[in-house]
Amino acid sequence: MPWILRSVVIGAMLAIVAGLPAPSTAQGYFDQFELENILTRRAESLDALPEVYYEYMVYDDPSGNSVMARNRLYSRLGNGDMKLGHQRAQLVELLNRITLENVSLGDTLVVPTQYGLDFRAYSPFPRYYPGARDHDKVFIIHKTIQAFAAYEYGTLQRWGIVNTGNPDSTATPNGRFNFNWKEEQRVSTLSPPGEEWEMYWVFNFHAARGIHVHQYAMPTGGPTSHGCVRLVDADAKWIYDWAEAWNTTTGHIGPASGRGKLKSPGSMVLVLGEDPPEHHPNPFLEKRRYPVLKRVSLPTDPYSVEPGTPQQEMWDRLRKQRASR
Repeated sequence: MPWILRSVVIGAMLAIVAGLPAPSTAQGYFDQFELENILTRRAESLDALPEVYYEYMVYDDPSGNSVMARNRLYSRLGNGDMKLGHQRAQLVELLNRITLENVSLGDTLVVPTQYGLDFRAYSPFPRYYPGARDHDKVFIIHKTIQAFAAYEYGTLQRWGIVNTGNPDSTATPNGRFNFNWKEEQRVSTLSPPGEEWEMYWVFNFHAARGIHVHQYAMPTGGPTSHGCVRLVDADAKWIYDWAEAWNTTTGHIGPASGRGKLKSPGSMVLVLGEDPPEHHPNPFLEKRRYPVLKRVSLPTDPYSVEPGTPQQEMWDRLRKQRASR
C-alpha cells in the first residue's frame, strides 16, 4: 500500500515531553543537519531543471530482516553503491515525510527517477507564479501538503516542508498576512515552569496571536504545533535572512514595546489550504502504475486572499487610497 504512515511511540513521547499534543501519526524526527545539503543545492537556471517523475519501491527483503531490507533499499537507490544509496535515501525520507526507522517491511515508498537536483525540481508548487510577478517577495504556507514556497517577482526561490498548528486545538489560521518582527533566538511564552522551549530564526506574521515561522524539532508527520509554523533548520535560517520585516519609525524589528509607528508592512504571507486528513499530508496521487506529485494551485491574485488580521485590513485601505490618487 503506497504512502503508509504509521504512528510510533517515540514520536508521541517526544511530543508529550515537549508539552505538545501528540498527533495520532507522530513519526519521529528528521535529522535536520543531514538535510541541509539537499535543501541548499542550487542550479544555475530554474528553467534548466528537468521534469521529475516518480515510482514505487517496496521496502522488503526475502529474509524478513529489517536491517537487510534497509541495506537492500540503499543498494537499489544507489544502483549497487551503498554509500550513494544512503545519501539518496535522505531525499526519499524527506519526500515521503517518514524516516526509514519508521518504515515497516512491506511498506511502499515513493522514490524519484532523478537525484542530486536543485530541490526545486521536486516542488509541488509551480516554478513560476504569475500572480506574484509584481511583488518583490511572497511567502506561502500550504497546510494541506504541509509545505512552504518563497517567490521573488513570481519566481520560486525555495520550498520546503513545515508543521503547522494542530487542527484539533491550535490550528494555524488561513488568510493573508505580512511578516512583522523577527528575533534570532526566542524562548516560547508557552514554556512550562522550569523549562525553556528555545526557538531560533523566529519571524512573526500574526502579532496578536504570536504566530511565527521558526526552527524547531521537525516531526515527519503533519500539523502538531500550537499554531506556529515549524521549519527545518536550514529553511528557517534562509527565510530569516530572505524575508523583509515591517518598517517602523524607529527601525525596530523586534517584538518589544516602543517600536514606534508602522511605516510599511513586511513581506506578504499567504496561509492556504486545509488541514490534511488524519493529521498527515499526502503529496502524491497514488496511481496504479506510478505515483504522481500533486500540484498546488495558487490564487490568481494574492490580494484575493482574505486579510488575516486588522493589520492587513489597514494596509489594504492605505494601498487602495494610494492607488486612487
